[in-house]
Amino acid sequence: MSEQKTEQSADKKSITSKKLFKLVMIPVFMFGFGFALVPLYDVFCNVTGLNGKTGRVEAAMVDQREVDVSRTIKVKFLANTGTGLPWQFKPVVTEMEVHPGQIYEAMYQVSSSADKVTVGQAVPSVSPTEASLHFNKTECFCFSQQELAANETRDMPLRFVINHKIPKEIAEVTLSYTFFNIEKSM
Repeated sequence: MSEQKTEQSADKKSITSKKLFKLVMIPVFMFGFGFALVPLYDVFCNVTGLNGKTGRVEAAMVDQREVDVSRTIKVKFLANTGTGLPWQFKPVVTEMEVHPGQIYEAMYQVSSSADKVTVGQAVPSVSPTEASLHFNKTECFCFSQQELAANETRDMPLRFVINHKIPKEIAEVTLSYTFFNIEKSM
């Protein structure tokens, strides 16, 4: 009888140990999966053009012989400021006609109404989504965090090129930036 109780006790301990292992491993797996989703999402967006993320190229890599002067694309510029950032943000020119393959420059203006230094980061989005695969920037304020002093106003350049291989049916592209408040960590 005591042998049977010992076996039952050992079986219960074994089952309890297995359940405890599973209960510990599930959150560990979930955390690891969640941690891996950020880089996987970025790769997915880069491959598919989802989320309207634009590309980055070096100006020297743009071949001016690939300019398609036979067509123009209207580019509209939008600007937004996220909550918690006391900035006014706008494009200097709201739209322009561009030839695919040629480098262009557009200016944005940002003004801080804060009484202290504030830091923001611009996040771009391009629509239609397919156009984001062909919209490349050589210089952009969105490449780094922007720090504005109290009541400072600044003009910020954007240099871009739309790849000459953009599909013919795309005649209009909208580039939108949203500036978000970034807490400066020291």
